[in-house]
Amino acid sequence: MADPVSLPREPAALADYGDDRASQWEHVSLLYRAPLRGFFAKRVRDPAEVEDLTQEVFLRLVRRAGGGPIEHVKPYVFQIAANALRDWHRRRQARDMDAHESYDEEIHQLATEISPERVLLGEEAVELVVAELHAMPQRTRDVFVLRAMENRRYQEIAGLLGISVRAVEKHMAKALAKLGRALESEGSPE
Repeated sequence: MADPVSLPREPAALADYGDDRASQWEHVSLLYRAPLRGFFAKRVRDPAEVEDLTQEVFLRLVRRAGGGPIEHVKPYVFQIAANALRDWHRRRQARDMDAHESYDEEIHQLATEISPERVLLGEEAVELVVAELHAMPQRTRDVFVLRAMENRRYQEIAGLLGISVRAVEKHMAKALAKLGRALESEGSPE
């Protein structure tokens, strides 16, 4: 029977990584930096955030260094990573970070360029659309409102009104054509 090949064992305790603290942390950093980046990259889209979270893990490890010896480094490192990720999600949720939009000068400048004339033209267009909607047959108006205002699907509208999907499509096309003609004739010089 042949001797099994012994694979190099990953050090378990922090003391196994070197003789002094500096070499221990250097070895831990070299060994776990790439796996930590991979761990965070699977869970966070922004590469800058991945790097920040990786650094946060090492910062927490160094802060912890004054405590007792770390006996099982790998699970400890990834527990810190999981906690850092959980804290990161909590901070984003508290600050509603996903709802923020970056400043775009083109978009924001348009808002300042709205003249009183443009406002008046917009109000007149809205009044025209409302008048056209009131002039439509009830079923056509209902289909348009359910689709355009309430964003319902054709199949859902058909079920609500007790008509076929094809009938919903026809009513919607009729409403759009009528509104399009009205807005077109309003915008053309007489």
